[in-house]
Amino acid sequence: MAARRIGIVGAGPAGLMAAEAAAGQGAEVHVFDAMPSVGRKFLMAGKSGLNLTHAEPHEALRKRYGASIDRLGAALDAFDGAALRQWAEGLGVETFVGSSGRVFPKAMKGSPLLRAWLKRLGELGVVIYPRHRMVALDGHTVRLETPVGPVTEHFDTIVLALGGASWARLGSDAAWVPLLHQHGVKLAPFRPANCAFEVAWSPVFAERNAGAPVKAVTAQSTGEPIPGEFVVTRFGIEGSLVYAHSAALRDQLEATGKASLRLDLVPGRSLERLAADIARQKPKESFANRMRKAAGLDGVKFGLLRELVPEAASLAPEVLAEKIKALDIPLLRTRPMDEAISVAGGVRWDSVTDDYELKAMPGVFVAGEMLDWEAPTGGYLLTACYATGRAAGLAAARA
Repeated sequence: MAARRIGIVGAGPAGLMAAEAAAGQGAEVHVFDAMPSVGRKFLMAGKSGLNLTHAEPHEALRKRYGASIDRLGAALDAFDGAALRQWAEGLGVETFVGSSGRVFPKAMKGSPLLRAWLKRLGELGVVIYPRHRMVALDGHTVRLETPVGPVTEHFDTIVLALGGASWARLGSDAAWVPLLHQHGVKLAPFRPANCAFEVAWSPVFAERNAGAPVKAVTAQSTGEPIPGEFVVTRFGIEGSLVYAHSAALRDQLEATGKASLRLDLVPGRSLERLAADIARQKPKESFANRMRKAAGLDGVKFGLLRELVPEAASLAPEVLAEKIKALDIPLLRTRPMDEAISVAGGVRWDSVTDDYELKAMPGVFVAGEMLDWEAPTGGYLLTACYATGRAAGLAAARA
């Protein structure tokens, strides 16, 4: 009996994992990608360390996916953070757990892992075709634009792992949306996730503080305050602490047109203690010196206080302490979606079976960011891309 012939469109983490899973079941696998080389977004993420996954307990990891865990759960249960670490180490890539619980390759970059992975895929017989862009999909037949002209390929089953709608220059350009829409696949509008926000900084503040990290603070949008750090930019704010709140802040902006990120600039000190420390300062001292001595505020933290509370120097100690402990940064809007680390939206869950097969297109499976889910940074994005790619690849091999 001839091996099943499986086509995979998209050579990011989800597509390559689908290829490995299907080839491991004896399938003949062909992978197509529009870019000149595979894993462009993966390699870009790897330049800053490649946060593969998170080392927290499995049940805690599952909660990071919100309501989507009802559909992602089986895939994540079968291939979670611990399994991903074992998989990487099977490629000869040692990992370690950082102080925040995030897992990184010891090499702190993605290229060694990708090279080892591509070698394994080659040994499994997987064939990869760069510069092959899907322009039509009819049943199990794919039409592709290639360097040598149009090509048509037919497969027993197909896995689509074409990414979302951010970082288009790296391949996630959402060009697949009309192709699926015309076949009746239900899609949720894309929205930025893990994104930066714009703030109406004064020119003086932006000039002095753009690029400055704001460390050792807590931030609150809804729910409990979260400790961490972020960066001031010319246009607003970005960084891990902002991304942790981005879904809630984005939803507030969409619903009401207004949202604020609330900071505690001195989270290690009570309101009462801070007010007393401020009251002890000599009035003849400059406001900058009083804040440095009483609250440890200088640099960008002091700049934020002056920017957001212009009248701060004239406030009574108790009122000023309240402002420092609950400093609101009013947000204008999210930055453009193409700048976001990831997106929400995509193929709706009611359009796919539990095996990630499109109900409107039997024999065609989807994985990764194409699906309508989101998760915070911290390794959760890659973990779910790997897990859904593996699940879709296995399902395509047995369909």
